[in-house]
Order: sequence, then C-alpha cells, then structure tokens
Amino acid sequence: MMLFCFAEELLGPLTVPQKKLLGVLEIARVERFISDGDDAKASRGRPQKSRAALARAFVAKAVYNIDSTRALIERIRSDPQLRRICGWTHQHEVPSESTFSRAFGEFARSCLPDQVHRALIDESYEEEIVGHHSRDSTAIKARERPATKKSALAKDTHGQPREGETPPKEQRHLVRQLDMSLPEMEEDLPGECNRGAKRKAKGYRQSWNGYKLHADVADGGVPISYLVTSASVHDSQVAIPLATKSAKRVTNLYDVMDSAYDAKEIRLHSERLGHVPIIDENPRTHARKAAKKREAKAQRAAGWVPPERVRYHERSTVERVFGRLKDEYGGRHIRVRGHAKVLCHLGFGILALTIDQMTRLVC
Repeated sequence: MMLFCFAEELLGPLTVPQKKLLGVLEIARVERFISDGDDAKASRGRPQKSRAALARAFVAKAVYNIDSTRALIERIRSDPQLRRICGWTHQHEVPSESTFSRAFGEFARSCLPDQVHRALIDESYEEEIVGHHSRDSTAIKARERPATKKSALAKDTHGQPREGETPPKEQRHLVRQLDMSLPEMEEDLPGECNRGAKRKAKGYRQSWNGYKLHADVADGGVPISYLVTSASVHDSQVAIPLATKSAKRVTNLYDVMDSAYDAKEIRLHSERLGHVPIIDENPRTHARKAAKKREAKAQRAAGWVPPERVRYHERSTVERVFGRLKDEYGGRHIRVRGHAKVLCHLGFGILALTIDQMTRLVC
C-alpha cells in the first residue's frame, strides 16, 4: 500500500493494471540483472538506450497482454503514467521499434527472464517445502516456417554388418539422460520450430507449427521451472531435465504427471531425487486397458478412492497456469522467431504470472 501511495503522489491516480504492473516490477527488480554499461563500448558512438527501462517495458507488455512491440510502443507514448513507470519522462525519450528489437535479442541471449525468475524462486522458497510438482506441456503456435525433416540418406551409415556381427543398439534417450548433467540434457533437446501433434483428453488430435512449453508448477499455481522445445518432442523426453532443474530450486515431495510420462526411467529419477512419483498408468494394451476399467469400477462400487488419485487431482494446477499464461500474459501472441526469442517472450509472461500468483497467495 505504501508503494501505491508514494507512486500516486508522483504520478497521480493509478488504474488497476498500473498498480499490478508496479507490484510486479517492485518484486522482480529486473534492474539487478542488467548493466546499462560504463564500459569501453558505451564511451564510443551514440549512447545506448537504457536497457533497464526497456526490460521494464517488456514486463509491461506481458502484464498488459499486448500482442506486439509496435502496439506496446504506441501504448507507452500515449500513456504518461505507464511511460514514467517504465523509466521515460517524455515521448521523444521512448526508443524506436528497432531499438526495442535489438534489446529483446540481448535479453534472449542472456536468458534475462529466466535469471530473474530463478532468483525469485530461490528467495521465495529458500526455507519452504513444496507438496506437489505438477508437470505437463502445452502447444505454442509460432509464425515461422517449420524446419524440414532430415533425410534418411543423410544419416551416417556404414553399410550392412558383416556376417555374424550384430549392429550396436542405440541407447534409449531416457536411459542416456540418467547419466547426463543438466546443461547436457538441455543441449540435447531439439529446439527448432517444427510440426507437433498431441492427443487431447477427449480423444481428438491437435496439430500445430511451433514449439512446446514444458513446466513444473508448485501448489498454489506458482511456476517453478520451465523449458521450451520443438513441438515434436514427446513430453517424456523433457521430464528428467525439468525435474533436475526444479530440484536445484525447490524441495518438493511428490511429482505428479499424466500417462505420457509413464516410464520406468522417469520413476527411477524421481525416486533418486527423494520424491514420490505419482504417474497415471498408460495401459498400452487392450487387455490392460480393460482391466484398468474393471478396477476403477470396483473401486467406485466399494466407495474407495486411492490416496494417489486424490493427489493426482492436483495436476490441474499446471493446466490452469497454462491457461492464464495464454489468456492473460501474452502466451498466444508469439510474434518472434527462433527458440531463444520464443523462450524469452514466454519467460516475461511466466515471470509476471509467478509474481501475481505469489501475491494472491500472500493476500
């Protein structure tokens, strides 16, 4: 409240979105991770525009759910209070669209939103234990041409094996990940734009060009960590690196996942981290599917609900977070190209959403 009173003395009456933006910027403090530069480069040529002000503007873009950088610039130039909140006093001080674009490229290369988000989670959950981590992915549609598939002839082949020899069997991706470090796992995940398909809960298939956002969400709807991959990457391929990334930030008890993550390597890794994996079973065969239905019917008749099923219902938190990200924080407005920039754009939205959700929990 003191923050808003002080701001209204300087800027005049504030709207609800402006108060929300002020709260997000005050908690995020993106300026800590940006150097506006007194180095040798800054002493040559034209002075560089304030990167701290530009970063605050991109946070405002996520909070206001503005669909493009051009619309953001127009909004800042026409709204004196928003302009002052970002760090510019006069209209002529607001940089051009090309400067915004260059600054965004710098933020993408330095992974600025993820740096701020990681520091926020570390500070907020330093002495906390999280009950459940809900893990899932969502489609991210992009406006770029999908990468072409590599031809089978382009593979490095050595001809047919000699008589009596057996060709070496390629190790499964999940098995390799168990012995890899987090940077190696992230480097191994495909990140180019391509075409993906996913079967929805009601049985129909959804296909799109673009990427896939994977996230771990704690109780209360707070995103803990996230990764962006190609749209064609299966959810199970990201479970181990995502769990490793989350474990470096937060201590949790249960890992809750749907049937796409039903693999023994994922269960093993979760147990190695000291967690209890709660994963919906993938029947895989018609016989097991029928047996699972009979088992569920018998449980309903007996009026017994397994405790694992009660905890599994917590998984809906990650779906609500994806819905809020797309509807309120720019998740549907992907106007940039390339993995790094898409990750940065979504990162600003996740950062604003995380702070808003934390504020709701406190209040």
